[in-house]
Amino acid sequence: MSTNTELREMSDEQLDATVKEAAQTLFRLRFQSQSERLNTPSEMRKNRRLIARIKTIQREREIAAK
Repeated sequence: MSTNTELREMSDEQLDATVKEAAQTLFRLRFQSQSERLNTPSEMRKNRRLIARIKTIQREREIAAK
């Protein structure tokens, strides 16, 4: 996973792509958890937190731009 410093160094386009990828992964994990047993249930938490980190950074940049 990406650390906060790595995320902050990314451009806005890279952050958008990363959040979309994480959201797709989270969707697949949710679907898999309902249909069968997950090998690593902690992956869902990691993806949710990654999405939250990215959205926080995006919001900070939006506020700083004003």
